[in-house]
Amino acid sequence: MSKVFMITGVSAGGLGRAFATAALDAGHTVVGTVRDPAQLAEFEAIAAGRAFGRVLDVTHLDRIAPVLAEVEETFGRIDVLINNAGYGVKGVFEETPLDTFRHQFEVNVFGTIAVTQAALAGMRARRAGHILFITSMGGLRAFPGLSAYHGTKYALEGIADALRMEVQPFGIHVTSVEPGSFRTDFAGRSMTRVPRRITDYDTTFDPIRQLRFDRDGYQVGDPAKAAKAILTLIEAAEPPGHLILGEDALRLVRAARQSIDDEIEAWEKVSVSTGYPDGAAVG
Repeated sequence: MSKVFMITGVSAGGLGRAFATAALDAGHTVVGTVRDPAQLAEFEAIAAGRAFGRVLDVTHLDRIAPVLAEVEETFGRIDVLINNAGYGVKGVFEETPLDTFRHQFEVNVFGTIAVTQAALAGMRARRAGHILFITSMGGLRAFPGLSAYHGTKYALEGIADALRMEVQPFGIHVTSVEPGSFRTDFAGRSMTRVPRRITDYDTTFDPIRQLRFDRDGYQVGDPAKAAKAILTLIEAAEPPGHLILGEDALRLVRAARQSIDDEIEAWEKVSVSTGYPDGAAVG
């Protein structure tokens, strides 16, 4: 059955474009957002009559509700919302300006919240819908030099987990998708790099930055196959709350989770030592 997709961030070279192309190839209708009006015609040409572009910068919060309302009115519904718009900041925590942290959260978190809130009323009224948060393996584990980015992705994971329980009674599914390294522009032109200045971090961070730079364009993940996985997810009668994409992501997330489990076990006695002797539970 044909669905109406709304995907934020469908500029060429990113996962959003791959998701949109796969959905269009499968016969769905896709409304994709771009920040640059010059990209509208190119996107709509992918599938004339089923690919529709809308100009939207998710940091312009006052524009989000009107755009979503117009999409609902024009197409009658939004069946699938894919929150894909976002970018990354690479930099040592101590060197990253507060304004850089703030903008990272404005785009990746608050923009996503606003888009999702604007789509929920229609889905709730129809008692149907699927909301996808494109987070990252970096929403489930952390690496040095990405504190701002990880902060946003961890935030989205928590928001999605709570939202999932709130809207499940209305027939709305919520899935967090955690991609690993895919061959997109994310690590290239889409990445903001904080200038280095504190030499104490050179030994730790400079090799990591160089390695990430060297691997750009050689990532193991194929965006087209990620998009195919998303379609499989959308078609599932009982979709998962989380879908990790990529062998690298699966391996690295599992290792991080095992490390946490080991730490919990090692400190279990301290964890349980903090209660009152009578063990009475107040709330």
